[in-house]
Amino acid sequence: MVSSDRKRERTGRHAAWVESGPERQPAFLDFGELWQYRNLVALLALRDLQVRYKQAVFGVAWAVVQPVIGTLTLVVLFHRLAHLSTAGIPYVPFTLVGFAGWTYFSATVASMTTSLVRDNALVTKVYYPRIATPFAAVLTGAVDLAIAIVLAEIATLATGITPPLQLVLLPVWLVALGLVTFGIGLPLATLNVRYRDVGQLVPFSTQLLLFITPVAYASSVVPSAWQWLYHVDPMVAVLDGIRWSMLGAPPPGASAIVSAGCGAFLLLGGLRYFAVSERRFADII
Repeated sequence: MVSSDRKRERTGRHAAWVESGPERQPAFLDFGELWQYRNLVALLALRDLQVRYKQAVFGVAWAVVQPVIGTLTLVVLFHRLAHLSTAGIPYVPFTLVGFAGWTYFSATVASMTTSLVRDNALVTKVYYPRIATPFAAVLTGAVDLAIAIVLAEIATLATGITPPLQLVLLPVWLVALGLVTFGIGLPLATLNVRYRDVGQLVPFSTQLLLFITPVAYASSVVPSAWQWLYHVDPMVAVLDGIRWSMLGAPPPGASAIVSAGCGAFLLLGGLRYFAVSERRFADII
C-alpha cells in the first residue's frame, strides 16, 4: 500500500537514511494512490466524527437540531420580515433544503482549512498522500448532510409536495456540492499551512457569503442583468439543482454554466496548488 521509497546514501560515519515519498509528483491528483490509502481516509473521517460528538449531550441529534433552528431563524428574518420570494415553494422546506446544503459547505470548508494543521504530527512524521486529510473532512460532513436531507424530505412530504421524477438526480447534485466544497476548501487548507490567519478568516467569510447565496431566497430574485455575475458563486447552481431535484423548483438556467465553469476552475486550480505545495508541508507546518 505504500509507494516505493527513494533511498539516498550518505558516506562516512553517518548511516544511510530513507526518505519516504511518492514515486512521482502528480500534476493534480494521483487517484490511484488515494484509493490505496482509502482505509486511512476512512479512519480519519471516523475519528473526526467521533471527536465532534464525543461527550455531547445531544450527540448526533445536533445534526437535526442545527438545521431546524437555522431554518426557523431564516423564516423569521427573510420570510416574515423581508418577504423574499421562494419561487412558489413552501418556505420551510425551501429554506431547510438550502440551509442543509449551506451548512455542509460552510462547516466542511472550515474543517478542511484547519485539517492539515490539526494533523501536523501525522504530516511531519510519516508519508501518506496529504490530500487524504482534507478529503476526510468532506466525508465527515456528509453524515450530517445526509441526516439534514432526510429531514428536509420529511418536511417536503409534510407540506404536501409530491417528490418529482428528477429526485433520482439528487445524488448527482450532492456530488456536485461535495466537489464545489472540496475545490474551495483545498486551496484554503494549503494556504493555512503557511498563513494561519486563513483559518480565522474562513468562518467569518462564510457567514457573510450566506446572505449573497440563495439559501433563504430564490436566485430568481436577483435582477436578470446581474444573473451571470451572481452565478460566479458555484453554490448558486448547486442549491438550485438540489431544490429542483427535491422540491420541483425551477431548474438551473443558462447562467448555471458560469457556476459550473467557476467550480471546475476552483477545483482544478486547488488540486494544482496543493500538488506543488505538498512536499513543503512538513517543513513549514
